Amino acid sequence: MTNWLAGMRITADRLNDNTLETSTTSGLVAATNFSVNSFSGRKVNGITTVNGSVQYTGAGINVTNPGDNIADTAICTLPTGWRPSEAVNCIWSDGSRDGEASIATSGVVTIRTTLNDITTSANLRFYTSWISENG
Repeated sequence: MTNWLAGMRITADRLNDNTLETSTTSGLVAATNFSVNSFSGRKVNGITTVNGSVQYTGAGINVTNPGDNIADTAICTLPTGWRPSEAVNCIWSDGSRDGEASIATSGVVTIRTTLNDITTSANLRFYTSWISENG
């Protein structure tokens, strides 16, 4: 919030107080072979941010040859109202492996790249933001 002082001019930026408009910690749906650890979403001044964590419960996603990649794998779906109006990309990590992910307008979060096998019980975290003009 702006602390108004004598002589300050009123501008659109100064009238914008960056107050949290809405937030959620529920509604993330895990894909097959994943379970939800946590999720949070926030909307402030036309910007949406999402922060999620899922645990892999399958038998393993393997990179078949060094330098190869994994098949695109859906890990979860964002709740309605927390999906981008156009596809966005983000980074995912479990602390020892990482890669690129995409989030479709349907809310499906898909991991697309990694150079290391993803083992059972790996906790994959992702975070991204986009202009949603929710304000």
